[in-house]
Amino acid sequence: MNTGIRTSGRRRPGPPGRARLALPGRRWLALGAVLLATFMDLVDVTIVNVALPAIQRELHAGYAAGQWMAAVYALGYALLLITGGRLGDILGRRRVFLAGIIGFTVASAVAGAAVSPGMLIGARAAQGAFAGIMVPQALSVITVQFAPGRERTLAFSLYGGLLGVAQVGGPILGGLLTQHGVFGALGWRAIFYVNIPVGLVALAGAARWMDDSRAKPPPRLDLIGVALISVASLLLMFPLVQGREYGWPWWSVALLVCTLPVLILFAAYERRSTSPLVPPQLFARRPFTAGLILTLALFAGVAACFITLTWGLQFGLGWSPMRVALTGLAWPAGVACTAQYTHRHGHRHARRLVGAGTLIMAFGLAGLSVLTAAAGRGLTPWPMVPWLFVAGLGMGFALPILANAVISDVPHHSAGAASGVFNSVTQLGGVLGVAAAGLLYFGAAKAPVAISPDGTPRALAFSSAALLLAAVLSGLLPRRIASDEPGQLPFSDTVETPRRPEGRPR
Repeated sequence: MNTGIRTSGRRRPGPPGRARLALPGRRWLALGAVLLATFMDLVDVTIVNVALPAIQRELHAGYAAGQWMAAVYALGYALLLITGGRLGDILGRRRVFLAGIIGFTVASAVAGAAVSPGMLIGARAAQGAFAGIMVPQALSVITVQFAPGRERTLAFSLYGGLLGVAQVGGPILGGLLTQHGVFGALGWRAIFYVNIPVGLVALAGAARWMDDSRAKPPPRLDLIGVALISVASLLLMFPLVQGREYGWPWWSVALLVCTLPVLILFAAYERRSTSPLVPPQLFARRPFTAGLILTLALFAGVAACFITLTWGLQFGLGWSPMRVALTGLAWPAGVACTAQYTHRHGHRHARRLVGAGTLIMAFGLAGLSVLTAAAGRGLTPWPMVPWLFVAGLGMGFALPILANAVISDVPHHSAGAASGVFNSVTQLGGVLGVAAAGLLYFGAAKAPVAISPDGTPRALAFSSAALLLAAVLSGLLPRRIASDEPGQLPFSDTVETPRRPEGRPR
């Protein structure tokens, strides 16, 4: 039977009747290395949430600083993700990927050694920036080295499943490391130091197995486009995260109003650019545009849910990080029950699975919102478990196939840019979710000295509404995704992959 996985060398004939061991090919080993690095990146988006109370106590940080610790990583990541993809096209994806891993690992070490809120926020921003350089090159392993069909579908499913596991695994891992550290020492600093060995393993694997590739001819880096989209993102996010801390002064509202003209200027410039950062024709495709809004809503809802539970359970009710982490295990348990079905049948029922999955997630978080409102300060873990489990079931249906569904209708020559935009939207969704949760949880007033759990139902209701919007938009996705197209070109048909040395099989 053909498994679709090539061996990394010639098979030696074995004894008759004995099964032969098929070793994973070079490209699958490269995929494993870059998925490890991607997992490290995705976990760091949420791992800090559970550790926030301990971090804020030790570093004497305010609640706005805590929000920035959670949000600045995703913001830095989103700002450089598309730029990182362009750098890979110009300089070579393997080279840029290795540089991103090295920078990310060093920034993690600085975050673990932080002695002030500013130092930690700066290190988190650097982590996000280097992740934005690293992750687009990881996607190139899928788009360049895997031909359209079953193998690419499997590779995208692995990537989509990784998104779900990392999204819910970050808070759980954060709770375990914060509570126990490493050998009982380090405390919350372990959530950053753990990236050092993981980063080194990913670095060694990518250096050994990842092929280099670049666009031919290489595009020009659109520096004006980079500057415009960066300014627009900062104009939007800074007042959303920081405005409440300052009591919503006039300048915070002015910054929000200025976001729209900067975005309009960016769109007008991109239409005239000979090498646009984001090809405007991508947004003429309804499935892609609707899929991006769906993705934004989904990740905003999930991010808002987890930061809300951190505030409500740890700050508001005084739960320990371990208690929060163990309660949260119900979510990945639900994901595990449905993700395998999506891996096998997602290409045939993409629209239905994304729609049903987001609707189930919305139902689970709506139930959690009602529960927290009814229980108040008497909330205990066990009544939460069924609702978290239901939300996990929905995520297992929706997330593994989402990336492939959003970009499946994109032309091959634009797939690299589309992948970068998709990943930027996931991270911007996380930032918006954290900011929206802060507005709904704390209100327009400055954060109080002691946090009450009373804002938990409101913020969870926002999460449910965001996921309900995602379910409505799922009707615009492709009904199914082709799973066996051996005659077509890879997504990046302008990419030239250098020839490997003799004796190093694919």
